[in-house]
Amino acid sequence: MTHWSTRSLARAAQLRGIAPTISHSEVALILRDADLQPHRSRYWKTPTPDDAFQRKAAQIIWCYERAQALAEQGEVVLCLDEKPNIQVLERRCPTYRVRPGLIEKREFEYVRHGTVNFLVKLEVHTGQMRGWCLERNDSACLRAVLPELLEAYADALRIHLIWDNGSSHVSRETLHFLRHNYPHVRVLFTPAHASWLNQAELLLRAFGARYLQRGDWASRSEFITHLEASWPEYNRLYAHPFTWSWTRPMMREWVARHSP
Repeated sequence: MTHWSTRSLARAAQLRGIAPTISHSEVALILRDADLQPHRSRYWKTPTPDDAFQRKAAQIIWCYERAQALAEQGEVVLCLDEKPNIQVLERRCPTYRVRPGLIEKREFEYVRHGTVNFLVKLEVHTGQMRGWCLERNDSACLRAVLPELLEAYADALRIHLIWDNGSSHVSRETLHFLRHNYPHVRVLFTPAHASWLNQAELLLRAFGARYLQRGDWASRSEFITHLEASWPEYNRLYAHPFTWSWTRPMMREWVARHSP
């Protein structure tokens, strides 16, 4: 058996002679008292706590710790991330809106209207975002929007650009484009299996919870229009700097605990 319930545990306890008789509700009480939840699980992937992880993580955390001070000195910390291949879905039947005593009812079946790749930029010291809809999630489409993305910081002495190891980020063409056209951009890659160090992931989670869940769009162009109207509203209503609590000393303690 690969997945356990209180009933299957009760049956196994009796078959193995652990208890002559036992009910599933009694098993539930035992599990609750022992603070065990065998019916639940979650995936996890721990980055390798080696020197490369410590170096990359420390550089990124340093930027978060000093984002406001850097801004006052003419430098800016930016985080970039994509939400690729967002499905544009239209429900086959109209949604029944919430009414007193009745929850909203949504049609199960839907019509697909293609996908959209959504790129977001987070300005760390303000929490303000900017979004772009890309035709494809590749280096060419990314390079096409980088001038507009960086234009707002033409006067910055330095730009600390944080993103993960996505193929469009690490491509030779993207890195050459940045080195050749924007030598004041300092690119910082998150360590392998540690994209959660990128605050833009927090932004996409917060944005998606407010503007993507339970959506219903009749076409791809309608969805793009929705996204282009949504990120300015997010800035007006919700944007604020994220509180980053994982410090460099905490990171070093974590590495010490997980190192072989």
